[in-house]
Amino acid sequence: MLVLRKSADRGYADHGWLKSFHSFSFAGYHDPKFMGWGNLRVINEDRVAAGMGFGKHGHKNMEIISYVLSGELAHEDSMGNIKGIPPGDVQRMSAGTGVVHSEFNHAKDQTTHFLQIWIEPNQFDIAPGYEQKTIPAIEKDGVLRLVASPEGNDGAVKIHADAKVYAGLFNGPQSATHQLDPKRKAYAHLIRGSLNVNGQPLSEGDALLIDGETQLKIDGGKDAEVLIFDLSH
Repeated sequence: MLVLRKSADRGYADHGWLKSFHSFSFAGYHDPKFMGWGNLRVINEDRVAAGMGFGKHGHKNMEIISYVLSGELAHEDSMGNIKGIPPGDVQRMSAGTGVVHSEFNHAKDQTTHFLQIWIEPNQFDIAPGYEQKTIPAIEKDGVLRLVASPEGNDGAVKIHADAKVYAGLFNGPQSATHQLDPKRKAYAHLIRGSLNVNGQPLSEGDALLIDGETQLKIDGGKDAEVLIFDLSH
């Protein structure tokens, strides 16, 4: 089963300093048909204006991934981490028993564009944790590169959740085949460009909700960047 979720059908919030598309119900956007997919709970595509950001706020029992697309995100948290997250880096924060953090764009003339991703954990009330890794573009070129997994293997960040996240860049004749367990769910989110997934054309911001499939065939990319999620039910 493949269900197309068009970019324009996502929730949208314009707070002036923050413009955000919500793939699933979040804050003031509520759609009972899109409360999440498997254990994937949130994908927010955020654009933070220069000099602005999210003040200190708390999270608990959630695996949170930040995937920066342009600009830089400044992160500070109650664990003592003070980090800059540039494009190409993947940041994971395990909220566990509770963490407070802030995220800012300190640039004077550049918008920060990033994806905020929440995945429900399979371990609750763990000690909060933080991890950040650089994933060079060359390692995503024409392939699906593992960027987050329960084992933290192959250079991925480690998440305390029954999920794996892959990132890939596809252009022209490049293609990839990815095997799926039909008993699990999957989700494809096209960050930019255009791409075919199992013959379904996707444009920037589109997504596919996938269930019962044995593989994904990715081709027909034009300056495409895609995230693939392997998820529990």
